[in-house]
Amino acid sequence: MTNEYLPLARFRVLDLTRVRAGPTCVRQFADWGADVIKIEMPPGPDADDGFTGDRHSPDFQNLHRNKRSITLNLKAEDGKEIFRKLAADADVVVENYRPDVKNRLGIDYESVRRINPGIVYGSISGFGQDGPYAKRPGVDQIAQGMGGLMSVTGLPGQGPVRAGTAVADLASGLYCAIGILTALLQREETGEGQWVHTSLLEAQIGLMDFQAARWLIGHEVPGQAGNNHPTAVPTGCYPAKDGFINVGSGGGEHWVRLCKAIDAEDMLEDPDYGGREARSTNRDQLNDRLAEIFRTRTMDEWVEMLNQAGVPCGPIYTLDQTFEDPQVRHLGIAHRLDHPRLGAIEVVGQPVNLPAAPERAWRATPELGEHTDAVLAELGYSADEIADLHRRAVV
Repeated sequence: MTNEYLPLARFRVLDLTRVRAGPTCVRQFADWGADVIKIEMPPGPDADDGFTGDRHSPDFQNLHRNKRSITLNLKAEDGKEIFRKLAADADVVVENYRPDVKNRLGIDYESVRRINPGIVYGSISGFGQDGPYAKRPGVDQIAQGMGGLMSVTGLPGQGPVRAGTAVADLASGLYCAIGILTALLQREETGEGQWVHTSLLEAQIGLMDFQAARWLIGHEVPGQAGNNHPTAVPTGCYPAKDGFINVGSGGGEHWVRLCKAIDAEDMLEDPDYGGREARSTNRDQLNDRLAEIFRTRTMDEWVEMLNQAGVPCGPIYTLDQTFEDPQVRHLGIAHRLDHPRLGAIEVVGQPVNLPAAPERAWRATPELGEHTDAVLAELGYSADEIADLHRRAVV
């Protein structure tokens, strides 16, 4: 199936991003068929960004599939001219430089808008496009700390704990993609593009959601709750005979079902567990009682038994076990593609299903500058002109 039938095939996206937050945004467009042109510096010694590894690392391959790659020196005037030609016919530009860099290069939103008033320009920064921290370098872990996540992650009294994946990076990329898609819809009404921007800090705070609302509305500072849910009891991690299970019995009917399923109906009559507040006050005591019960059976036995009773319950997997799970295999989120050097590999597929969108074979992450000559030819450059641009390290 060719790209022209895919949901975003009518859009061209210029990808100026690197590391993770920006590429996460652009990946949404690439996977759904947009013509994404990844603009990279000509070959140099600094090929590893320090976070995603070299070009053939699992991380890099997972981030940049379904794109075309060109090299372009944006510090050279001829390189800027090529960028301006690309921008004149593009729908979207995405960048995640520090706020001042794009202005120095002359590729900021106002400069691009003068060429193409319909452009939707997406920016992701560490802390925002202006303000006292705007020029600070920003990475995921710093945003996790400042956005409050590390203060509520981990065991009580343990001290701050980083989440096990790049939460702020991924969230800012997805929020930016949502903003760009919203702006593209508005452009259908107004004919005008706009500057869409978010930051790791804003995205991380947005993800705090009910924890943030506990402070903003209730003036309660949430603390660490470990594997317990901060407010719903009992919801947590318990040892089975052969591993650990998650049980999500936050109260109400789920609490009744749990007690009946584990043959502990006496707890329904116990005033220590008689309501949400009582169970919260006596959480540790309750967890000890439940742990004693759950140790008597295997993970599979409890998962089957509790789900049959209508109590949310699941095993706690390592990632190899995650991808071997029959439901995960059924969902097909491990997406196979062929790489010319690495052979058959699997990447993390789209967690969103669009049944009306046609299936297509995904393309592996391109080699550096793999499509430079083809894209320049599309812009009208002759073979001799392209060779000269290579010779002068413009591309």
